[in-house]
Amino acid sequence: MKGNRHPPAKGQPIDALYAWIVSEPEGERVCPAQIGNTQFPLVGAELDRIKSLRAPAELIRRAFGYPVRLVRFSRREDFEVLP
Repeated sequence: MKGNRHPPAKGQPIDALYAWIVSEPEGERVCPAQIGNTQFPLVGAELDRIKSLRAPAELIRRAFGYPVRLVRFSRREDFEVLP
């Protein structure tokens, strides 16, 4: 582990990333969720997990009136590899 105290996260292999996307007149963006003063994107690699984030996506849909979509990204391109 070369100086790392924690091993890499263990979970399901990543076949795709899923995201709740809001379509606004200015363009599409990832839906945010708010916990306290912190926002985080409604994005995940496990479909069950991202489906569990449907309620915040529905709140955004109702609050702003723009379409919200669940999208799947499956094409992969490595931009950088840390050896």
